[in-house]
Amino acid sequence: MIVYHVAVETAGDYLEKREPHRRAHLERLMGLRAQGLVVGGGPTPDGRGADVFYRVQQPDDLRRLVEEDPYFTGGVWPRYTPRSFAQFLEPWELPPLVTDGSRVVMLVEGVAPDVEMASFALIEARGAGRMAFGGCFPDRRTLAVMRAPDEGKALEELRATGLWEAASLRARPLLYVL
Repeated sequence: MIVYHVAVETAGDYLEKREPHRRAHLERLMGLRAQGLVVGGGPTPDGRGADVFYRVQQPDDLRRLVEEDPYFTGGVWPRYTPRSFAQFLEPWELPPLVTDGSRVVMLVEGVAPDVEMASFALIEARGAGRMAFGGCFPDRRTLAVMRAPDEGKALEELRATGLWEAASLRARPLLYVL
């Protein structure tokens, strides 16, 4: 299986445009998650984007999964950028669907010169309940969905290991819907 991070850019009138498609979009994602094709994801708090993590057999499957989504066909998601993970740490449990914006996590990205050691640090963070899931891309960049109350705490989690290029680390909030 190949796991992709799909960064979605939303339409300028996202809140208005999403409303007629929201129920079908959420039902579809939950169905895909039940089939093992969606790992998780959610929108940014400002509504300007979303991040969804898909699991597929073949790279060509990803396009269909994204472009058949009611948000894509309805113009809510006009653009997206996929990146495939070279190594991915699966979540230990799938959380329930939460659509009220109350479950916020931090997406932390950065460059790890030693990807193997960074992977061990991410495994440890997941085991301690500080990371939901994440992994490493082929270019030594990492992306982790961290369970932290704010960007500073999430960044500190990875900086403290000394395994990431500190200047490369960036964090941003994500509403962890599923």
